[in-house]
Amino acid sequence: MAEPAPSASAQTPLSWSLFVFSVLYGGMVCIAGVLGAKQVALGPLAVEAGIFAFLLLVILSSAVTALHGQRIGTLLVRLGFIPLIVSALLIQIVIALPHDEGMYPPAIEAFPIIVGQGARMMLAGLISYGISQTLNVTIFSKLSGGTGKLVWLWGMIASVISQIIDTLLFITISFYGERPIMDLMVGQMITKVVLSVILVPPLITAFVVLGRKLDARG
Repeated sequence: MAEPAPSASAQTPLSWSLFVFSVLYGGMVCIAGVLGAKQVALGPLAVEAGIFAFLLLVILSSAVTALHGQRIGTLLVRLGFIPLIVSALLIQIVIALPHDEGMYPPAIEAFPIIVGQGARMMLAGLISYGISQTLNVTIFSKLSGGTGKLVWLWGMIASVISQIIDTLLFITISFYGERPIMDLMVGQMITKVVLSVILVPPLITAFVVLGRKLDARG
């Protein structure tokens, strides 16, 4: 009598850290563009609010790379295109649909302004996301060497470099030829570098520790 085939869970043990971080990563990919509709002032620094979600993407991809290796970290970034593209398409569909007559009048005008993006900015977002996030994973992996040591330092360095590249690509593709971009680019870079230095070291350390605890559950 043939033995029953092993269950899927027996064949592939679940990594809780990868599961939880992937779900959070997909959510941050979608919300980053929405948050970017607001400009926030942090003392003398000004930046679009989407940076907070994007920093979490950098931290999560680095944490996944520290826990599961560069191949899985890069795969996470590539799979991030799926929720990014699907959410962008859904937004355009919803904007094109007629609004309900009873909808709150100020929201009728505000909704497409808040969530809508032109084709050029959407393209810029896709290109800058893919290149900067892949670069972040690659730099982090090469610096850390898979040792799991000094993740806060390697994560910070990778974040600073990837944030600079992200800003260069996004602003150039979005606004070149339409408005002066140098002041905007420099201001965004400075703000993102400062936030990377302040926020990334403690957060990436916390996520790696959390990931190890999640995986220790078995």
